[in-house]
Amino acid sequence: MKPNLKNILLTAVLLMGSHLVNAQFLSASDTSESSVRRYKNIINANKDIVDFIEYSLVEKGLPKHLRNLALIESHFDRKITSGAGAVGVWQFMTAHANQYGLTEQNRTDLYKSTKTATVSLASLYKKYNNWVTVVAAYNCGEGNIAKAMAAANSSQYHIFYKYLPEETINHVKKYLNACYATGELQSVLSNYNSSRMNTVFFVNGGSKKDLGGLSETEINAGFNLNIIADELDVEVDKLLSWNPGIKEELQQTGESTLYLPKDLMPDFLLRKTKILSRSMKEGNTTNTK
Repeated sequence: MKPNLKNILLTAVLLMGSHLVNAQFLSASDTSESSVRRYKNIINANKDIVDFIEYSLVEKGLPKHLRNLALIESHFDRKITSGAGAVGVWQFMTAHANQYGLTEQNRTDLYKSTKTATVSLASLYKKYNNWVTVVAAYNCGEGNIAKAMAAANSSQYHIFYKYLPEETINHVKKYLNACYATGELQSVLSNYNSSRMNTVFFVNGGSKKDLGGLSETEINAGFNLNIIADELDVEVDKLLSWNPGIKEELQQTGESTLYLPKDLMPDFLLRKTKILSRSMKEGNTTNTK
């Protein structure tokens, strides 16, 4: 039987991806026996919290290994506050919490903050399609990810990571360390490699929708299109030309994909909280001049 060239290439990408992940993601990482034992002890000491988090993740269709994000963020301490002002098990900053409807006071509420975290993580995965980039975005924000991708001219973490804050790079390593400790590292790496193959063979191959130089992100019905246009200094008609049918979709489903030119997307992501705040004060999303 004649070898299938595409299958050979897919296998090659997968093998190459595994090498890159292990070589670059885990360089200088701590996967020692003492580190593994420490992570496992923290999980065992907080079994009730871990069980609730895992149940909430599965209920949302998310993998259990995301419990390790709370593990490295807070060691499951709901009362902890970081030097930057992040609070609770999921270490929500006020702006991040408000973006998903979680009040500043409820950041220490395990039930409400976990439900909010699952929504945030699901939204990030819909955007990035791999858990490595999701963990990075959860730490430094979508704006920094967009800037790093633009600087590296790549959407693949192992290429653009060098443009991220050092804290975020270390955060991703800690997450992978924790997944190593819980026996879930290979699942995370396989997910990343699958995402890379999709990029190589579907996006670059042209069988997905050609966005014509546009980037995409998700918004909900809380956003006012007029205010988005105002903050980005573009005409509303121009915004609508990039997003045909967006008003109807927001009205009908309460959410939609927003398409913007690649040079404008970082500005939108950096101003996203401000835009949402103005939108909530000034009017309905679907009102346009």
